[in-house]
Amino acid sequence: MLHEKLECYRRSVGVAEELSKESARWPRGLGYLVDQHRRAMASVILNISEGNYRRGDAERRRFFEIARASAAEVSACVDLMHAFGLIDSERTLSLKSRLEEISKMLWGLMR
Repeated sequence: MLHEKLECYRRSVGVAEELSKESARWPRGLGYLVDQHRRAMASVILNISEGNYRRGDAERRRFFEIARASAAEVSACVDLMHAFGLIDSERTLSLKSRLEEISKMLWGLMR
């Protein structure tokens, strides 16, 4: 599929895999946060895929805008993970940096 060739798509899947492994080690009672970051990360990936197949530029940009907004939501979830002591500062910075790279790639696709 064409979307699988996009670097931002591949990197998004990588972040999703890491966050899934990370959250599997968390104590019980944090299901709401797991659900939130998984839904937001799924939105990034699914909107990249769908946007890549849209014919019109405006419609394509709209899907990539949604993906960028969802990446920002995942970044906020990472901030919460850090605030709750679930991940350390180094992991937080690494994840947020990767999400920022994805966001920049999406911005480039919107132009």
